[in-house]
Amino acid sequence: MSGSTLNVCFVGAGFIAEYHARALRRVKGARLAGVCDASAARAQAFARKWSVPAAYSDLQQMLAEQKPQVVHVLTPPDQHCAAALAAIDAGAHVLLEKPMCVSEEEAQRVTARADARGVCVGVNHNLLFFEAYEDLRRDVRTGRLGPLNHVVLAHHADLAAIKSGPWDAWMLRKPGNIVLELGSHAISAVLDLVGAPAVGYVEASMPVVLPPGGRFYRRWLVSAHAGASVVEVSFLFAPGLCDRYVRVRGAVGVGIADIEADAYVLDRRTVWSDDIDRYVRTRRTGARMRRRAGSALLEYVRSKLGLGGGGNPFESSIVRSVGTFYRGIAEARLDERLSGQRGLETVRWCCRIIERSSVEEESRSVSTAAATGSGRPAILIIGGTGFVGRSLVRRFLKADRPVRLLVRRPGSLPKELVDPRIDICAGDILNPDDIRKALAGVELVYHLARAQAKTWEEYERLDVEPTRVLGELSAERGVRRLVYTGSIDSLYTGARAGVITDDTPVDARIHRRNNYARAKAAGEAALMDIHRRAGLPVVIIRPGIVIGRGGNVWHWGVGMWLGPGVCRVWGAGCNKLPLVLVDDVAEALLRAGEVPGIEGRAYNIVGEPCLSAREYLEEIERHGGLEIQKYFVPPWRFYLVDMFKWVVKVVVGHPERRMPAYRDWESRTQRATFDCSGARRDLNWQPVRDRAILIAEGIHAPLDEWLA
Repeated sequence: MSGSTLNVCFVGAGFIAEYHARALRRVKGARLAGVCDASAARAQAFARKWSVPAAYSDLQQMLAEQKPQVVHVLTPPDQHCAAALAAIDAGAHVLLEKPMCVSEEEAQRVTARADARGVCVGVNHNLLFFEAYEDLRRDVRTGRLGPLNHVVLAHHADLAAIKSGPWDAWMLRKPGNIVLELGSHAISAVLDLVGAPAVGYVEASMPVVLPPGGRFYRRWLVSAHAGASVVEVSFLFAPGLCDRYVRVRGAVGVGIADIEADAYVLDRRTVWSDDIDRYVRTRRTGARMRRRAGSALLEYVRSKLGLGGGGNPFESSIVRSVGTFYRGIAEARLDERLSGQRGLETVRWCCRIIERSSVEEESRSVSTAAATGSGRPAILIIGGTGFVGRSLVRRFLKADRPVRLLVRRPGSLPKELVDPRIDICAGDILNPDDIRKALAGVELVYHLARAQAKTWEEYERLDVEPTRVLGELSAERGVRRLVYTGSIDSLYTGARAGVITDDTPVDARIHRRNNYARAKAAGEAALMDIHRRAGLPVVIIRPGIVIGRGGNVWHWGVGMWLGPGVCRVWGAGCNKLPLVLVDDVAEALLRAGEVPGIEGRAYNIVGEPCLSAREYLEEIERHGGLEIQKYFVPPWRFYLVDMFKWVVKVVVGHPERRMPAYRDWESRTQRATFDCSGARRDLNWQPVRDRAILIAEGIHAPLDEWLA
């Protein structure tokens, strides 16, 4: 097959498929011919982005029509076995994302079927293809460390899904699933370095209760031994700097692979006396780290210039893993790191850890009871599972007013939304038929959803167009009112803005602003056009910087966060910010749906200005007992960096190469003053004015949730 074109198909169009698509472009002779996903819309979007000729929601149809020689299985783990068996039966080689399967029995079925059909099955254990790990592996195998006696593997990183979901994700459905989902990285490395060890001690601790119910254990400690080697594995899913490494001690040296930095250090004794030896080794380690940092930066720059670099370490590891797999199928012999047998052994060892931990009796199934509501609420909320949406739902339930939610993933609802007064309508705002179904019997509609998009084309397709369709269908059905959440980001709020009232129009140069601001302004414009043309009774609510319980204390309205604890503040950070508590926004939304005679109006929802960015950050430091690295960056510096990126994009012909606008960066400083007397008067809206309450509810509460 090395001299012919390979027809390749993907099963699964999630985020990992993007990395596989980029890696596949580097495989000579490989052609991505089809993509299949349970969501037809997601498959079609992926196909458009990556110029894939055909998109499917039926795997058997894709296999029959495309007749692929290779299939990448990129679905959630519980779907790996069925998809792999179908591809093998169609005569295709298979590359599975880790873990290979969710049980030893499933993995055995896949490997046995592949052997019987004479095809290769591989597993993308991409940690084993990080450059740092490959350096360590080489030194272990050539004896530069001597016989091994101690191996430590650590995966310490925050896991946002614990707090923000989606809680029906496979890795959160049972406590032990995280060991297969993320722990398989470390386990595959143990097997690669010392073979299959005997599991000794396993401890799962630091339990947290997930919003839908069920436990998740944030800390796992595993001890084992393989011959003369002691093995220690540590998983910690808690706030803090991402820290992943493999440390191997041998009889004559120590090798440390920093996976996060993709840097490797070999530490061995020198010929010097003890004191000089320590100095020389330390200097040598520093020099190696500097060289690695330089080469990593060069690799990144080359990738951005389209000169063949692998990009970031994670992407580079997948490029190497996928390339190794394709060389293996050409030679009819896979690298042992990718082999189905290694995948089986990894699953087997993960399952033993889970069994030894004794946590599996706490397993829970994904509840779909919430999706069977039979009521006929007169209120529809789109985006009701989000930060502001949940607060609005609580407001209506407190008043004993049933609501309906349009939800893409009913199984991921938090406990607070599992209520008999909430009618869950399973569907997607991208599907007009789902919107029609959700609108049945509805008088009042709230549109709070926002798209997860990057390019303007994606925002138009995922945000602006669905908003327009919702407006048209709402007018057609004769709803009493549609309340839409825009954003103050669509306004010019820089140094020359002065006082902004509810009558202040969106930025006259909105086409030059960031895509989110443009999309929100375009959504407003589409709904107001329907209001004038078809009589749609619409009210626009533009919240300020929304903070509060259930939110993110590291808010980008304050500055550009480069991870918790590092903030590049927009400007000097001295002016008061347009902050507002989430519950105050929910109250304004509720009133916007009820007050008569305000159709066609827009209201800016901003609380009493009482905190600057500096004061906000100081309060986090004081309450959290931590230090934030603060950099106060004038807008022109952000703008110059953006201009440099734009020049690079022009040079390489990047499709998203819109010229930056200085006023976009300047607006982030929020130098304007907001006059919200219109909302206070028309909506009888009274936001929190007490500075202490704003700090307690808007900063302390979400910070405590993050630290918990």
